[in-house]
Amino acid sequence: MNVQLNSISDTRKSLVVSLDKSEVDSEHQAVVGEFAKQVRLPGFRPGKAPVAMISKRFAKEIADEFKQKVVAKAYREGLEKQKLDVLNIVNVEPGTVEAGLSAAVTITVDVRPEFELPEYIGLKTEVAPTDVTDAEIDTAIDAIRGERAEFKVAEREAKKSDYVKLAYEGTVDGKPITELVPDKQIYGKVPQTWEEVEGEHEGVIPGLGKQLAGLKPGDKKSVEITFPAEFTAAPALAGKQASYAIEIQEIRERVLPALDEAFFKANQVDDLAALKTSVSSNLKLQKEGRNRSEQRRQITDALLAKLEFSAPESLVESETQSVLRQFIEENMRRGIPQEQFEKDKKELMDNARKAAEGRVKLQLVLARIADKEKVQVQENDINTFIYREAMRTSQQPDKLAKELAKNRDALRSVQQSIIFDKAVDFLVSKAKVDIIQSKA
Repeated sequence: MNVQLNSISDTRKSLVVSLDKSEVDSEHQAVVGEFAKQVRLPGFRPGKAPVAMISKRFAKEIADEFKQKVVAKAYREGLEKQKLDVLNIVNVEPGTVEAGLSAAVTITVDVRPEFELPEYIGLKTEVAPTDVTDAEIDTAIDAIRGERAEFKVAEREAKKSDYVKLAYEGTVDGKPITELVPDKQIYGKVPQTWEEVEGEHEGVIPGLGKQLAGLKPGDKKSVEITFPAEFTAAPALAGKQASYAIEIQEIRERVLPALDEAFFKANQVDDLAALKTSVSSNLKLQKEGRNRSEQRRQITDALLAKLEFSAPESLVESETQSVLRQFIEENMRRGIPQEQFEKDKKELMDNARKAAEGRVKLQLVLARIADKEKVQVQENDINTFIYREAMRTSQQPDKLAKELAKNRDALRSVQQSIIFDKAVDFLVSKAKVDIIQSKA
């Protein structure tokens, strides 16, 4: 056997493995022999049928198995001779594989790139303080009260935080919006809906809530609305100036529940002091969680900035498709129409590929760090993943565990993901931390 290694790029190699006639014939005889042992032909005991008859009767099956055996032998021995660390098989060209002839198999593979690990201990990170102020506690308690608020009819002018029931009908340059976006009538004409006055979050019609203060039931008014330039919910309205004729039908005032025994009991505390303690603890945990997420982001960004090797193309292509699927699924849930994706296809592909290259490089580096630092997947890591995934997908943990046990590729992917996460956790534990005070 002769093995020729050709370098297509730093991470892509081509192996041309030549097998002489005797090696090819040996594989063919082995395959025919296995068929002779296993097949049953009428009139012959198992293993006693003439080889010529078996070769004729099962010619296609033998030829297919023979080709697979020759290719497998070429790949196995070619890797052993060249000592390649293969990440992915890109292409196999078996050429002519026939008994009595020599064979040349060309196998194109992507290999793990060679690189020096950058300095990864003591990476600098910046976090925000986790102290909780009295004002933050009061705001959080008001938010809890707001979840249990009642809305009582108010016979007065609308003011901030009220909810107004109204009807509206919109036009753009005199043309009904219902004609501009016939599939999304909510932007054109609604006989009855609710809108918060000067609310923190925008309603369906951007900016409408900011123009309702001072109005009372029965009032009619025309308001001007400018849709954002990037209004993806209804692209036909993006950047347009619209006029809405509105009619106020009812005003309801938000009435927060009293800080009394019933309220404390509903929140599983005895009094206001205990509620503040509980809220403070939760706020601190939230801040610590945000800091940890921010540290992970800073560390992965810092590592990426130090990486100069090329990412294997086949892994980048696969990761690009994964990034695209994730992006499209997320945006479809937000109501972005399919035609918008087609319009921005090139930009989406370019951005997805750039993100994919970064992910692949980062994964390769994290795998090396995990190996060097002996970061391993433990049984409890798998169990934690299963329980989290079961909760996320509303499945039974036992069912998910059984499915994972049957699918080796899926299990290997989970283990790899856990390794990456644990490697980042390790880097966070070794990072330098500066606390950045917020500007007043």
